[in-house]
Amino acid sequence: MGKDEDIIKATALALNNDYYHLDCAECYRNESGVGAGIKASGIERSKLYVTTKVVGTIDQDVAAALDVSLSKLGLDYVDLYLVHVPFSAGSPEGQQKIWTQMEAVQATGKAKSIGVSNFEVEDFEIILKTAKVLPAINQIEFHPYLQQRDVVEFCRKKGIAISAYSPLSALTQGRPGPVDEVYAELAKKYGVSEGDIALRWCLDQDIVAITTSKSEERLQGYMAKTLSFKLEPQEVEKISSLGNQKRYQGVGIRKS
Repeated sequence: MGKDEDIIKATALALNNDYYHLDCAECYRNESGVGAGIKASGIERSKLYVTTKVVGTIDQDVAAALDVSLSKLGLDYVDLYLVHVPFSAGSPEGQQKIWTQMEAVQATGKAKSIGVSNFEVEDFEIILKTAKVLPAINQIEFHPYLQQRDVVEFCRKKGIAISAYSPLSALTQGRPGPVDEVYAELAKKYGVSEGDIALRWCLDQDIVAITTSKSEERLQGYMAKTLSFKLEPQEVEKISSLGNQKRYQGVGIRKS
C-alpha cells in the first residue's frame, strides 16, 4: 500500500469514528490523501474542521501555497491555516511579511482562522509588532518532558489558544522516565489507559491534544474514555512536576 493509500485509509478510519478535526501540512505531503479520504467518506463539509500549514519560507507566496493545498484537499476553504515554523522566513522582516500574507488569505475567506506552529515568545514579539490579526492558536510539541511554560503563559495572556502535538511522547519515545509510575497509578485509579491519562493531562490544562492512531479500537477508546473523566488539579500538577525532571524533544524543529 502506498503512502496516499495509507493516508486515505487513516482518514476514513478517523471520520468513521466521529473524528472530524483533520490536521494536515504542506510539508507532510498528506493533503492529497486526506482530500481523497474526505471525498470518499461522503461526510458533509460543514461537519469537518480541517487544518493545514504553510512552511513559511523566505519569499513564499502564501496565497498560491494555500490554493495548491485547497486543490489537493478538494476544498474551497480550510478552517485553520498555520505558519508551520517561524525560522524558515529567514529574518524578522520575513516573519512579518509571511504573517501579513496570512492575514490577506484570511480576508479572502479561504482560511477561516489563521495561526502559527512552533512559535516561541520572541517569534510572537516579532510578528505582533506589525500584525493586525492576532494568531488564533499556536500548535507546539507539548508533553510532560517538554512543557514550554514560557510560551504557554505568553499565549494565554494574549488570548492565543494552544494545541499540543506529540502529547503521548512521555509514554512512547520518552520512556523510561519519571512520569511512568504516576501514569500507571492514575490509569488504574480511573480505569482507563495510560494514553487517556496523557491526553487528559493536556485537556485539563485547556490545551487541545492532537494525536493519531491506526487502531480503530484505540480511537474508539479515546472517544469513550478520555472524555469521560477529569484529573484532579493536584494530579495534573504532580505529572507536571515530575515531568520537569526530564527533557525530551521528539520532533526537533525548534531553534533551541
